[in-house]
Amino acid sequence: MKVKNDYNNCLTNLACSIRKYFGLEYHHQTLSKIDELLKDNPKNVILILFDGMGSRILDRTLDPNSFFMQNKIDDITSVFPATTTAATTSVRTGLNPCEHGWLGWNMYIHEIDKVITLFLNVEKGTKEINEDYINLKSNILVTQTIAEEINVKTMNMGCEIVPFGNNKYNSLDEMFNSIIEKANEPGKKFIYAYDTEPDTTMHMVGPDSVEAKNIIIDRSKRVEELCNKIDDSLVIVVADHGHLKVDNLLLSNYPDIQELMVRNTSLDQRAVSFKVKDGYQEEFKKRFEKELGMYFKLYPAQEIIDSKLFGDGKENGNFRYALGDFIAIAEDSNKTIVSYGDLELYSQHAGYTDDEIYVPLIAKRLIKK
Repeated sequence: MKVKNDYNNCLTNLACSIRKYFGLEYHHQTLSKIDELLKDNPKNVILILFDGMGSRILDRTLDPNSFFMQNKIDDITSVFPATTTAATTSVRTGLNPCEHGWLGWNMYIHEIDKVITLFLNVEKGTKEINEDYINLKSNILVTQTIAEEINVKTMNMGCEIVPFGNNKYNSLDEMFNSIIEKANEPGKKFIYAYDTEPDTTMHMVGPDSVEAKNIIIDRSKRVEELCNKIDDSLVIVVADHGHLKVDNLLLSNYPDIQELMVRNTSLDQRAVSFKVKDGYQEEFKKRFEKELGMYFKLYPAQEIIDSKLFGDGKENGNFRYALGDFIAIAEDSNKTIVSYGDLELYSQHAGYTDDEIYVPLIAKRLIKK
């Protein structure tokens, strides 16, 4: 298969540039454009990730004179799949998905034989916290972030400003104020900030909606204002993936396919993992291609592994189990596969269109006053 993700010019490589700057080990190529901006040793490296703010959306939304467009230095790719769980974990660790193990919104965990909605700690299709997964998580998935490593292994400081967890922020103003406060403290530091928008809005009303475009315009102005309030910093803005308006297909409408499955689908709705009953792989492939082959390309798990679609590096122990027998990828269609526990959303990601996989690399070097 053709791998469109550029694992020498993707989110993992951005994270490796940050790891390199703070003296941490890194296992993948760094981004030369970011390395160059770090040469004169800024006090702060500030990385702000706006969920879902892909390159194509930015191009269709912003004026060329806007702050984001004026300071965009490149378009890079997300990892595969282009979805928050896999991509933000690569940004926060400097590892590819095959290494850190967070492969999709929902993922099969071999040790407990369950499909888990990873960020929510629940079995897919339920609202019950799965304690077995929580107890195993740190043993089977990479959970230590760059910020945490900086605090443990260096004399510098790392912090994450996110809308969840024990120290969550409660508003966008609070997020930006926290960045400014941290940046103006003494000492060399890495600051990572994450915003759920415009992804949340795009899922509901689409990437080209007035609401989504206004959010992007607002973020561009807010980051420009942020840069006027701090100095001696490299401010980097990126996204985890883009978005595409979709047409949802209910798997329940395809009983000939469902009857050959041994568990619920996993990964994402445009990059779908299937585990098939023993001995029925060829029949499953035949039925799938007849019913859905015009919308999805079906790849055997071994072909996915050989292609290094999830990046290279030391494989996570759960990686091959999580792939199942096949992965169906929406390469040039706008379809999703919705099964039990999935939401029918207006816009989605994780497929293989340019709108989904390309993200902007925006950088502004602020000189010490």
